[in-house]
Amino acid sequence: MDSIKLVTDTLAKAGKPMKAGEIAEVSGLDKKEVDKVIKKLKTEEKITSPKVCFYELKK
Repeated sequence: MDSIKLVTDTLAKAGKPMKAGEIAEVSGLDKKEVDKVIKKLKTEEKITSPKVCFYELKK
């Protein structure tokens, strides 16, 4: 499974905004990889940041 899918699935299951470190912990990915995926998803406008350092899927 690719990193992007893991991150989006983790956010979908959580149902609440999560920090990159929490996403890494739950998904089993390295935090640096999660940071890269978050940056890509933000560029594609697939996730939002309701508060600093927290991310959730765009509704």
